[in-house]
Amino acid sequence: MLAYLLSILTINRCLAMEGKRSVILEAPESDPECVLGNILAAHFLCSADSSRAVPLINAAKSRLEHASSYEKAVFEAVMYLISPDRDDDLAVELHSKLLQDFPRDLVSLKRAQVLCFYMGRPDLSLKLVEQVLPINDHEDYIYGMLAFPLLELGRMEDAERAGKKGYEINKEDPWSQHALCHVYQYECRFKAAVEFMNDCARSWSPLSSFMYTHNWWHVALCYLEGHAPMEKVRDIYDECIWKELERSGAVPAEVYLNAIGLLLRVYIQGGHDVFGDRLKNLANCLADEAFWFLEWHLDILILWALSYTGEINKAEDLLEGLKSRISRMTKKKQQIMQRGLSLAEAVYMYGKGDNKDALELLGHDFDAINYKIIGASDEQLDVFTEVHISLLMDTGETLMAIQAIEKQLKKRDGAPFLWRLLEKAYSILGKEEAASCGEKARTLETTYFT
Repeated sequence: MLAYLLSILTINRCLAMEGKRSVILEAPESDPECVLGNILAAHFLCSADSSRAVPLINAAKSRLEHASSYEKAVFEAVMYLISPDRDDDLAVELHSKLLQDFPRDLVSLKRAQVLCFYMGRPDLSLKLVEQVLPINDHEDYIYGMLAFPLLELGRMEDAERAGKKGYEINKEDPWSQHALCHVYQYECRFKAAVEFMNDCARSWSPLSSFMYTHNWWHVALCYLEGHAPMEKVRDIYDECIWKELERSGAVPAEVYLNAIGLLLRVYIQGGHDVFGDRLKNLANCLADEAFWFLEWHLDILILWALSYTGEINKAEDLLEGLKSRISRMTKKKQQIMQRGLSLAEAVYMYGKGDNKDALELLGHDFDAINYKIIGASDEQLDVFTEVHISLLMDTGETLMAIQAIEKQLKKRDGAPFLWRLLEKAYSILGKEEAASCGEKARTLETTYFT
């Protein structure tokens, strides 16, 4: 029982902080015979350092017959999750059964939600959290966990309601803060989003490198989309994202994901002059193969950085590596991830300037919502919609570009950049609508941060 309590306390520290996930490694140190501590520590290590995971798995197995029913259920679910040929749908089913029997296990809920995220299935994620919500309605972080799939399903009012509920219980809950920022940003309430996140920022120091820099990525993006001076975006990049690398215990790959995600948006919107050689410096870091094959989303962004900065051989090596990884997947997984590979190839071509080939790979009817399987949220996927629109414009497909822009404006008509794109498209066609689009853009450009 002592081992069980130590494990739960350690895990809850990690969940509540959304911070140093490696804290789970303390559990088997506290009690080497604890099944729960060993198997969860093994899960943490299996993707980054699988050799260290093996003795932890063996330790968990050796004590399994003495374990509680809860520990056995977690062991079964996690062992299947880390198996090389797992079926993701079955892994979700195992976690659903676990949560039916042990609905207070929010760590297992979080683990299952992460799996659903990489499956591109926010519907399954929502179903899981709703399954355990009634018995956990007093917990702050359950509402952040509820809000995220609601965001991904486009249910913004429900997501805002859930985020506010979590924030009311605990104003330092990072996922409730994150959810509310998502809503404000989606609704083009850029100034409100920035002010809200700046107020929350004092609580971010314990967060993981990803969550810390991701929150600042949102702030920088609000400045960018709200047409603040590009220098303001650059300052956030320098002082709040890149500077995280100086912090003890920082995880560089998590920082790089948010850094390169921001730079691609900046370059599409024409702000590269203000950023000087920052992309080149980042590309030099990302040429290190130690940062490859950690996340599909990161790999795709690395392909753009390398190809854009002329590191073609490195980019080709990464792309070939992705193809090789897909070839070793199950047939079912290969079919799912083929879409991710097509996006990777298109982004590589885009970085090289081969716009026609890039557009052919994406297709004229590209919809970023179908690419969640790379492990990216709707907000993170928006950049690929902007890439697609840019490709349509640059290859003379202006009418289709207008259709794509107008589709985005139906969702977010307060974004100045979209109106500038529409103005440009109508100007190419010599249409008088260009003037009204330009006027709309000018009005919005002075609405948020001037």
